[in-house]
Amino acid sequence: MSLPHRPILALLLSLGLATAPIANAAEQLRIGYQKSSTLISLLKQQGSLEKTLAAQDITVSWHEFPSGQPLLEALNVGNIDLSADVADTVPVFAQAAGADLAYFAQEAPSPHAQAIVVREESPIRTLADLKGKKVAVTKAAGVHYLLIAALAKAGLKFSDIEPAYLTPADGRAAFENRKVDAWVTWEPFISGAQQQLPTRILADGEGVADYQRYYLTSAAFAKAHPQVLQSVFSELVKAGDWLCANPRQGAEILGPLWGNLDPAVVEKANAKRSYQVRLVQPGSLAEQQKIADAFFAAGLLPKAVDASKVTLWSPAK
Repeated sequence: MSLPHRPILALLLSLGLATAPIANAAEQLRIGYQKSSTLISLLKQQGSLEKTLAAQDITVSWHEFPSGQPLLEALNVGNIDLSADVADTVPVFAQAAGADLAYFAQEAPSPHAQAIVVREESPIRTLADLKGKKVAVTKAAGVHYLLIAALAKAGLKFSDIEPAYLTPADGRAAFENRKVDAWVTWEPFISGAQQQLPTRILADGEGVADYQRYYLTSAAFAKAHPQVLQSVFSELVKAGDWLCANPRQGAEILGPLWGNLDPAVVEKANAKRSYQVRLVQPGSLAEQQKIADAFFAAGLLPKAVDASKVTLWSPAK
């Protein structure tokens, strides 16, 4: 799928066209996801969502993206209708670009599911040692905020390191080939790297970044298709409960989807995620505001963002 260039994206957003509901919502629901979109991947593999929506005469099409930022850009311009879980930072950047977002679900915090990784023999022993070092990180992903917050905890500014903005796959390659000094990434990439490389976790999100993952749509779609969101939400809750109750079986399904990872590695990675799907409450956006303020202060957002200026979907009473 080819995405519009940014000037076109800005034009569509300014005209209010980017958040229009799909023309044939009764016929097809277009879902965007990433390789690490665990619960959506399970629904896709098991076919349970298709069965549920078939009763409403709705089919499902699936569209994979390399990371959360292009996924939400596709949502903004109407190329997809729903976004699978993205890290908490991604909606903040979308808001800064003018997107009219609706949050329809979130996963409870999983701070240990993202981390700053160094090689086992690296002289980097503390966060302060990152000063002047080249660090691979995926721009606008949850790990981007983890890096900012971790540096601040060590008394450093983001400008004190040299960021290398890379996708997870490219970040892994740069880390493996010693092109960067550290790599900030998330599961299952952490556990996958630990299986094959001598690595050491410098810091994870504990006490620094909650790492909540959000499921999104446009405000227009949420208003026009509440029953579709109700069906997707219910299936996500079931998938999360099933995975927590069947970690090994889930790992055997997901392993082939995640580059033929050993199920034991997948199970280890999944153990760091909560997979507790719940509705988004206004109070839970406090972390989103902290993220927005941190990125703005670091000069990485073009303008200040009010994280509460989003639509929060909830089922009809």
